[in-house]
Amino acid sequence: MKGKRYYHSDYALLFMTIMIALFGVLMIYSAGYYTALREGSQWRFVIGQLLGLGIGAFAMILVSTLDYQTLMKPMPHCRGNLVYVIYLAAIAMQIAVLFVGVERNGAKRWLNLGFVQFQPSEISKIAAILFVAYMVHRNRAALDHFSGFLKVMLFMGPAIFFILIENMSSAIIVSGIVVGMCFVASRKKAYFLLCMLVFVVGGAAYIFLGEGFRAERIDIWLHVETNENAHQIKQGLYAIATGGVFGNGLGNSMQKLGYIPEAYNDMIFAVICEELGIVGAAALMIAFLILFWRIVLIAIRAPDLFGTMICAGVLIQLAIQVVINVAVVTNSMPSTGIPLPFISYGGTSAAIMMAEMGLVLGVSRQTK
Repeated sequence: MKGKRYYHSDYALLFMTIMIALFGVLMIYSAGYYTALREGSQWRFVIGQLLGLGIGAFAMILVSTLDYQTLMKPMPHCRGNLVYVIYLAAIAMQIAVLFVGVERNGAKRWLNLGFVQFQPSEISKIAAILFVAYMVHRNRAALDHFSGFLKVMLFMGPAIFFILIENMSSAIIVSGIVVGMCFVASRKKAYFLLCMLVFVVGGAAYIFLGEGFRAERIDIWLHVETNENAHQIKQGLYAIATGGVFGNGLGNSMQKLGYIPEAYNDMIFAVICEELGIVGAAALMIAFLILFWRIVLIAIRAPDLFGTMICAGVLIQLAIQVVINVAVVTNSMPSTGIPLPFISYGGTSAAIMMAEMGLVLGVSRQTK
C-alpha cells in the first residue's frame, strides 16, 4: 500500500540549517573582529558571509519548491538531462580555472565573472552528488559488483582529477562523497574493504613519501610542539585548552588577536572552544547531529532511490567536512584546509551548502 505524500518541507531541517548558519555568522564576527578591524571595517567578514547566505537562502527556497525528479527527465531535442549538464558544466569550470583562474595565497582556485568570484570546486561537490545519485538510480544492482563501482569512478575520474590539480582538500571531499554514496547504495560491502585498504595505503604513500608542503604538514602533525611552522595548530590547541569547560565568554578569545592566522576560517572551531568551552563546542556538535538525523529520516522516506541518494550525498559531504575540520583543529590528523560547514567564513561554500539543503528540502516535500 502506497504511503500518503506530504507536500511541505521538513521544517525541523530548515530550522536547524538556519540556526547553525546564523551561529556561524555570530562566530565569524567574533573570530574575525580583530582582523576585520585592521582591514578597515569590523563588519567586513560578516557582510561577505551574509551575502553568501542570502544568495544561498534564495537558491535553497527556489530549489526546494522544484520537483527534483525533473533533473532526470530528458531535455527537449537532447538525449541528456540536467544532471549531465550540471556535471559537464562543473568540469568545464574546473578546466577554466587552470587558464583564467584568480590566484590567492599562491593557489589558483577562483573564477572571476566580474560581479562575483567563486570556487568551481564547490559546484563540483553538488555536481558529484547529483551525478552519482542518478547513476545509482539507473542501475543500483551494478554497484553490488566491483566492476560497477569502477564504472562510477571512471565517470567521476575527470572531475576529481581537475579538482586535485587545483585543490587537494576539495578532491578529498568529492572522492569521499563518491565512495560513500557507492557504499550506501551497494548491497555487497566486501569489496569496499579492499578499496579502503588501497586508498589508505596509496594516500599514506602519497603523503608520507611526498615532499614539500605535504611532508611539512605530516611533520607538523607529529611534532606540533617543536616544529617552527606549527604555529597555527599550536595556537589552536592553546585556545582549546584555555577555554576549558565553559569558555572565556563570547568575544573574549585571546588567540584570535593575531595569534591564529585567519581564525574566522578553517580554525574557527578553536575560537568556539576558547570562547564557549567544551559545552559550547559539544552543543554545536549536537546541532549537527540533529541536522544529520533529519536528513537520514528524509532519505528513508524519499519516494525514489534518486531522492534517497541525493540526501545520502549531502549527508556524507557534511559529515566529512565536520569530522575532518574538528580533527585538524584538535591535531588528530594532518592539516587539510577543509572548512566547517555553515560556520567557517566563505561565501561560495555557504551559498552552495544552502542550495544543497534546498535539494534535501525538495525531497522532503515528497516524502511518504
